[in-house]
Amino acid sequence: MLTSRLLLRPLQPADAPVIAAYRSDPDVARYQSWTAPFTNEDADMLINELVEADPAKPGWTQYGIELRSVGRLIGDLGVNLHRNRMQAAIGFTVAAAEQGHGYGPEAVGAMLDHLFTDFGLQKVSAECDARNLASARLLQKVGFHREGHLRSNTFAKGEWTDDLLFGLLADDWMTR
Repeated sequence: MLTSRLLLRPLQPADAPVIAAYRSDPDVARYQSWTAPFTNEDADMLINELVEADPAKPGWTQYGIELRSVGRLIGDLGVNLHRNRMQAAIGFTVAAAEQGHGYGPEAVGAMLDHLFTDFGLQKVSAECDARNLASARLLQKVGFHREGHLRSNTFAKGEWTDDLLFGLLADDWMTR
């Protein structure tokens, strides 16, 4: 998938050191399910688990977010297609140095367009740690509606955290 500045593409084995670097940043890892440091071996395992993934089949598919002007990976975006093939969940990570330039909304928007237009999904959902205000703002910027706040829902990194739930319907996306 192409946008004006980005290429969303399957992850490749050569991406492992870059993924390990940005996922090892404590600020990037803070609200994510992994802990820093995220090693090259961790990145290799992530890529190897998903290299055979078929985006048209239920389960996770991970895409690299590449900055086209320099051909450099700046993040990744995951899609978990529900077994009913009518819904999906998404998650995203952007390297700290690349945050604040609009790459996250651009990548998520392109993926949403793909999921609603090409896959014909009815709904895409996302969730984030309630303290992750940047991710919540990104989701709302691209059209997601906040659908819930789950208090002390996830035990991660030694603490209970609240989760925010977001959803976006195909009708809302198509009429934006």
